[in-house]
Amino acid sequence: MTSRWLDTPGRYGLVTRLLHWGMAALFAWQFAGMAIKILVGRHPLTAFMVGTHKPVGTVLMLLILLRGAWGLSQWRRRPAHPGTLLGRAAAAGHALLYALMLYVPSVALLREYGSGEGFAPFGIPLLPATGQEVAWMLAPADASHGLLAWTLLALVVGHVLMVLMHHWWWRDDTLARMTGRL
Repeated sequence: MTSRWLDTPGRYGLVTRLLHWGMAALFAWQFAGMAIKILVGRHPLTAFMVGTHKPVGTVLMLLILLRGAWGLSQWRRRPAHPGTLLGRAAAAGHALLYALMLYVPSVALLREYGSGEGFAPFGIPLLPATGQEVAWMLAPADASHGLLAWTLLALVVGHVLMVLMHHWWWRDDTLARMTGRL
């Protein structure tokens, strides 16, 4: 694989960038759909966007797993956070982002299985219909999926604001590492 596909200490490679921006677009779609549901209520647009929530969430879950595996394979190659307090805070913030990106759809899948209704995004059966509700599988998602999803959105907004601070205030190359020429 050529070096432009792989991460380097100075920039993220094409694979990392595609995963990052593709997931960003899908998360934007997910949050936009839920925001429209809250703001507009019952409407054909709401039905369409919310109707895509589970299949898009499934794609996101697969991309999260792929991105995690790719990130681990590139661990020693990618740009490092500085050893400063701000750098450690950035590393902790990224770890929390990844944890929530993994937890939120995982608990939703647990709820899908626990519903007993089965789950077949895009018509592909992933979880069988059992016809039996399992309360302990429903409870974690009922208690946390929405709340932690909105928490994830708040972290994403903070992530974007910090990138803008790096770009406009500190005038460093943090943004260019993820957006440079493809």
